[in-house]
Amino acid sequence: MINRKKFDFRLLTALMILIIFGCVAIFSASTTRIGDRSSTQNHWWKQIIFSVIALGAVVAMIKLPMPVFDLAILPLFFVNLLALILVLFTPAVNGSHRWFSFGGINVQPSESAKLLTILIVARSISKEHLTEMKQILYGIGIMIVPVALIIIEPDFGTTLVFWCSLLAMLIAADVPLFYILLIISPVISIVSSFYLPAMIIWLLILILLLIRFHLSWVAVTVASIINTFIALIMPVFWNSLKDYQQNRILTFIDPMRDPLGAGYQIIQAKIAVGSGAIGGKGWLAGTQKNMNFLPEHHTDFIFSVIGEEFGFVGSLLLLGAFFYFFWRLSVCVIDLKVRERRIATAGIMAYLMFQTFINIGMNIGLVPATGIPLPFISYGGSNLLINTVAVGVILKYMNERGFMK
Repeated sequence: MINRKKFDFRLLTALMILIIFGCVAIFSASTTRIGDRSSTQNHWWKQIIFSVIALGAVVAMIKLPMPVFDLAILPLFFVNLLALILVLFTPAVNGSHRWFSFGGINVQPSESAKLLTILIVARSISKEHLTEMKQILYGIGIMIVPVALIIIEPDFGTTLVFWCSLLAMLIAADVPLFYILLIISPVISIVSSFYLPAMIIWLLILILLLIRFHLSWVAVTVASIINTFIALIMPVFWNSLKDYQQNRILTFIDPMRDPLGAGYQIIQAKIAVGSGAIGGKGWLAGTQKNMNFLPEHHTDFIFSVIGEEFGFVGSLLLLGAFFYFFWRLSVCVIDLKVRERRIATAGIMAYLMFQTFINIGMNIGLVPATGIPLPFISYGGSNLLINTVAVGVILKYMNERGFMK
């Protein structure tokens, strides 16, 4: 039952605006118009059906008693792990084992794994009397299982979403920032290792930050040695790779190295966005899309379709809708007083924000192509359903305020 005084109708409104925007964009991306001839694929009405199912699932979940909801999380998590194992034995699609196919409908268990893992981690690290180190170890210990299975598929882009969510949940759990710094420091050391001055500057900054956090000299020394070792070993590891392996990685970082191969998608996406200018080319008039220069334009690169046909104005409207949506999520994180629910909400907000940033950044050439869809906008039933249900979980938390601790 909806509590009108506590239910966040503004968050629900923002969610529905994004879903409607997505259906309109998918219709455009599914339509090819050349001269007087046009054809439309069935992606748009499938997305409408998925939207209705997703919103219906949110309504059903809100009406579900909270004790039943809490009891269902752990069994569903283990069922999802089983699905992640079984999907590895399905036929490969584009070299990956990610989907179950049922009557033409593809189900991707890695999507539901995001939400269920967040809920389980939030429950584990929100327990009272846990030390900061135990919170970190519990979070990593739970997260590593689905991440390992998803890497085997392989799907490296999705694994990044898990770690981003974990960092957000640890911050929401009041884990001291120096622990967060220690967790992410090896990644920065790897990136800086290819340029000696940058590596030296980063290691000095790391040492100064750890000293400022009043860590013991033993902890500072150990952290410095580990990060220095990682930074020094990376060039050795890089030189041990074969030429074709190095080229794959370099093209991943710089698409212009292979404009007709691995870099083709990002180059065409940038052309589409840039050609839209201020007002766009007009509804259904995107030439990059219509001439099929832009691949995957109804999924990973749908933002490019929006940029080409609706221009800077249309892109800005979509970004404004996302800004309002994430602002409402941040308000929910602040308003929720139950520790487990606040941590889970932070994790959900982080994974949706990360996916949004990576997808849009990929479309405008700021980050490499990773295959991460744009939440609520890109075509895909599993992605839309799980993302919508994830927001439904937050709506349920807000609706239940004051009833249970």
